[in-house]
Amino acid sequence: MNKIMPSDKRISYTGRIDFSNADAPTLFYAGSCAAFRFKGTYLAVKLNSVIYWGELSLGAVIDGKQQSVRLYPENNGKDIEVTISDCLEDTVHEVVIYKQHAANQLLTFKGFVIDGELLEPAEKPKLKIEAYGDSVCAGEVIEAADYVGKCDPENHNSRYDNVWNSFVMQTARNLGAELHNICQGGIAIFDGTGYFHHPDYIGLESVYDKLCYFPEGGISQWDFSRYIPDIVIIAVGQNDKHNGRTDSDDINISDPDYRKLWKTAYIKIVRDLDKKYSSPKFVLTTTVLMHDAEWDNAIEEIKNELNEMGIKAYHNLFSRNGAATPGHPRLAEHNEMAEELTAFIKNILE
Repeated sequence: MNKIMPSDKRISYTGRIDFSNADAPTLFYAGSCAAFRFKGTYLAVKLNSVIYWGELSLGAVIDGKQQSVRLYPENNGKDIEVTISDCLEDTVHEVVIYKQHAANQLLTFKGFVIDGELLEPAEKPKLKIEAYGDSVCAGEVIEAADYVGKCDPENHNSRYDNVWNSFVMQTARNLGAELHNICQGGIAIFDGTGYFHHPDYIGLESVYDKLCYFPEGGISQWDFSRYIPDIVIIAVGQNDKHNGRTDSDDINISDPDYRKLWKTAYIKIVRDLDKKYSSPKFVLTTTVLMHDAEWDNAIEEIKNELNEMGIKAYHNLFSRNGAATPGHPRLAEHNEMAEELTAFIKNILE
């Protein structure tokens, strides 16, 4: 068997990843990944997985076929070797090993084990996308196939989560693009609102510029020069009605004072990203998960105000926007959103 160190130049990484130790890269965001090509029949990953909550798995894609390998609590925080496959055909294989979940896990790669030859990596896509979003972008509860158009199953405990087929990751693959997926379940614009990191709720205003964005992993800043996207998707607004101070869904976007406050904070994030990225195209959206359409009306106003500032902003509305399901979108609904968002982005790229 051949152990390949994570620092090997034939390993290609995507996502906001901490390379302060090149042979122990740490992944924070769902969808962050390592990709490589090899010839052989056996593949395993050496890793350290710290699980904060939930029933979690490691994601892998071999030659386009997705699979998940369960990570067990008894190995929490230990250096382990996880077998991905031991019966592959002895041919050239395209591999992606990815972080399947969001802030409920800290994942560190320690090496890759193969029985054959590691090959030169495929060329990275020219088109680059970045997405800021909530649980839908993170693919939470996406695999609860019996609950299409229904509320989530009780006590699902992350077992149905899988970012790989979230609508933003599908869209990136449809467009042949690289994607940094800055997504987290429950996130809203403001700290103290939404559902992420109870009881000290953390908002996008404190996440968008971070490498590690959750306190358990050690908060750190992101170097924006490391990745300059052409398209920036912002898919928030679903969780912003939740007032973390009183644990009630009592924030009213129709209130003129709060609407102005929320729009100002949203615009501030977009303007900062616009400066850092030298005028990318921003796609503002929510999802088909049921919500008050007044949030989308506020986003339309934000889009118009950004355009007046000279920022290239577009507002995507799905055909069943905010009206398809009371629970998280399942795979069928993600497929629907990905098809529509792909067409929308193709149109603005022409």
